[in-house]
Amino acid sequence: MSDRLTPEARSAHMRLIRKVNTKPELVVRRVAHRLGYRFRLHRRDLPGTPDLVFPRLRKTILVHGCFWHQHPGCRLARLPKSRPEYWLPKLRRNKERDAAALEALENLGWQVLVLWECDVASEDAVADVVQSFLREA
Repeated sequence: MSDRLTPEARSAHMRLIRKVNTKPELVVRRVAHRLGYRFRLHRRDLPGTPDLVFPRLRKTILVHGCFWHQHPGCRLARLPKSRPEYWLPKLRRNKERDAAALEALENLGWQVLVLWECDVASEDAVADVVQSFLREA
């Protein structure tokens, strides 16, 4: 039996993948809140609609999925074997959009921390990184 999905099944599966409130994002939110920081979510008035925004500190945190944002060197960022004519340009556009949003945020005076899905496995490690980022001047 083949492990390939029909196009309809693949579409149904892809529709279930969230854009916001992902598990890695929820972990980072829980950690930041536990550390005593308050933040805004998904501010559409900022480039890239950052996941967590700390307005008083002028800092943002972006939580990227390793596959969707093609985390360099990560096993979760493997390229799909089916339909490369669709996936390769799509994933390339995602990376280009990420780079443009990061540059635009920095040009507006925001400091940005990018956390990857694979880095969020340990809440203790996330707490150290987030605490360090938010405490620096």
